[in-house]
Amino acid sequence: MVRIMTKIKLCGLTRYEDILAVNELVPDFIGFVFWEKSKRYVTAEQAKVLKEKLNPSVKAVGVFVDEDPKVIAEIANAGIIDIVQLHGSEDEEYISELRKLTSGEIIKAFKIRSTEDLKRAGKSSADRLLFDAGMGDGKVFDWSVLKAFDRPYFLAGGLDKETLPGALSLLDPDGVDVSSGIETNGRKDPEKMKLFVEAVRNFRKD
Repeated sequence: MVRIMTKIKLCGLTRYEDILAVNELVPDFIGFVFWEKSKRYVTAEQAKVLKEKLNPSVKAVGVFVDEDPKVIAEIANAGIIDIVQLHGSEDEEYISELRKLTSGEIIKAFKIRSTEDLKRAGKSSADRLLFDAGMGDGKVFDWSVLKAFDRPYFLAGGLDKETLPGALSLLDPDGVDVSSGIETNGRKDPEKMKLFVEAVRNFRKD
């Protein structure tokens, strides 16, 4: 059968060249990482310049790790990002506080190591969920634990054009999120970006 089109998020963009590649491929989302410890870190000023060049049909996601909600709201309310992604230990109280400061959609990322992690994720009030094994380091977790999960989610961690078919054969994620899997020597690779997007769009599940 033909699957419902899986949404695509290309995360960790840092350069104008990355935006040019994205504008040709037109994924659903791109990600800017505002966590200073990340090698893909960008400042709000850098992200603003990149966002101004981005195809307006592509939504920009800001990735934050235990950031002050006021800082996130300032970036979101300035139109630098369209969606907030929380990738730290942010709890329900934190999400509630953030919603008072900005009206944008919220993605909450969860590191999945057990079914208990899934139960906790299922109770989240976030608009979208994202499941990963780490912090954008390309690690894979046991995807089979997600087979019975009944909320839409984004799958991340260890995805590239080679591992993607196996993930989509096993699961039906609402979207897939890739960063290191579309890089060469720590930089986004336009050819790998193209091959990944094509792999998602061309996938057929028998």
